Amino acid sequence: MSFEQASLLILLLAMLVLFSFERIRIEVVAIAGLLAGYALGLYPADQIFAGFASPVVITVIEILLIVQVLARAKLFDNLAARWAAARPSPFKVISGTSSLAGFISIFMNNIGAFAITLPVALRLGVALSIPRRQLVMPVSFAALLGGLVSLIGTPANLLVSDALAKATGAGFRFFDFAYVGLPVAIAGILLIAFRVRRLFPEPGAAPATISPGTRRIVVERRVPDASPLIGTRLSECPTRFAIKPHALIRGDSFVFGPLDQSVINAGDVLLAEGADGVFAGLAAAQALIADIHPHGLPPDFTRVETVVMPESTLIGSRVRSLEVFHHRGIAVTALSMRIPRIEGRFLDLQLSIGDILTLEGPRMAIAEALEESECLPLAPTASAEPALLSWRPFGLFACAVAASAAGLHPEVAFAGVVLVLALLNHLNIRQAMADLNWPIIIMLAAMIPIGQAVAGTGAAEAIAGWLSLVVPISHPLSGIALILFLAMALTPFVNNATVAIVLAPIALEFARTGRHAPDAYLIAVAVGASLDFLTPFGHHNNTLAMGIGGYRFSDFLRAGWPLAAASYALALFLLALFWL
Repeated sequence: MSFEQASLLILLLAMLVLFSFERIRIEVVAIAGLLAGYALGLYPADQIFAGFASPVVITVIEILLIVQVLARAKLFDNLAARWAAARPSPFKVISGTSSLAGFISIFMNNIGAFAITLPVALRLGVALSIPRRQLVMPVSFAALLGGLVSLIGTPANLLVSDALAKATGAGFRFFDFAYVGLPVAIAGILLIAFRVRRLFPEPGAAPATISPGTRRIVVERRVPDASPLIGTRLSECPTRFAIKPHALIRGDSFVFGPLDQSVINAGDVLLAEGADGVFAGLAAAQALIADIHPHGLPPDFTRVETVVMPESTLIGSRVRSLEVFHHRGIAVTALSMRIPRIEGRFLDLQLSIGDILTLEGPRMAIAEALEESECLPLAPTASAEPALLSWRPFGLFACAVAASAAGLHPEVAFAGVVLVLALLNHLNIRQAMADLNWPIIIMLAAMIPIGQAVAGTGAAEAIAGWLSLVVPISHPLSGIALILFLAMALTPFVNNATVAIVLAPIALEFARTGRHAPDAYLIAVAVGASLDFLTPFGHHNNTLAMGIGGYRFSDFLRAGWPLAAASYALALFLLALFWL
């Protein structure tokens, strides 16, 4: 093995580990890896930033710009109202909302499909008394499955198509992925819709062996006079009141000492964690009070739950520094954290993707703040800007999809849509560019030269040679089965674009070594990279779902492994049927 090959493999391994830990921002890891690759001589200086001019990256940016316009249309809110009036069964609601997410995801990125469909699902859940846990995970999984169907459904599809075009001169057509993706998506959506009510039963119907999850929140509340908590030791709070204390503040100072010796007094402030319903009950019993609005409720008062999206400007901020809320008179009254890191007081808590904030304040002020901070409300709110009721943007988008399916390059077709939307004043390009999810775009662009180096340095050939000692890749189905397995094994820990970038050169080398057409191998990479159901951190959809639905890590394993196994078997059969 040459120095370039060894250094590239070490670099890739280090980046994959850092991506999976999420301790350093993904764009920082990607840029550091990009510069490290140049320093190691893996590509020349004129190729360092070539990924930013890649048609794949340009197409992703264009689709994200268009999605911002489509998301304002509110057409699906009307659909939710009509659907709720029809009183459908829970299975029809779960399968219907999941199918909607899957269909939308065929034509836009997975996170966009999830964000558009989720408010519809939650609204139906409230109207029809369907537990949130039975709705959120199916919608998340369906958005991932829908991305399997088309060229633009997910960046992984665009990347493998680009790899095929560089290897053979022609990439995949728009719906080439549908031969495998559509049956897998339909089967997967039906499977999770059938199983989810048994996995997450309603509280009153839960078997003794299953405890239905409720979302846990962190709050800071004052102990009023005559509160039943007065005289209680902190060590007794979990058993007597079902809350976990993290800090006790008396005056302006923390009360330190063992939990069994720290006693709650009237006027103390308690920082505690527990189920949202428990704190609601304690507030109703005047056991803990918020003191958020000492002068009475403001005009047009409302309470809204909102989730921190991957592109949100709040990520990494502490509650005390959220001026986007504070200067509008909006109070953050509770926080549900995906990974609780509780140090200091409530205002010191730091936000991450998927955290849920409970906001109280004027309705219009909250709507403006959520749009400015790129957070997703979990219930309908007033809009800071008028809803876009025209079908024109949808028509333009449909024309671009049709043009791409007919053979026009996607980056050209969707650039035309962006231009027309801007001319019609549906899209403010300057503002929309500022609102893009730039960390993902930067990561994607920075990883492309590294992925090309996998093939250019001969690392792909070396890896294929090692794997051929384990699997007889001379038989195409064996090689495809291995590539599909590797993609599915990596994607729970690394984003699907990175999986596609790393595995595409290896898949091409498998095809070259076995003297087979590369199409099936690359389709296997794209499919496996999107079948991400086993962990809450492999894809941002699952990260968001974990916080919104109040799931545990094990819930994804319980729900995801049958879906992953069935999708693997069906995808392998369809690859053999249509592509070999």
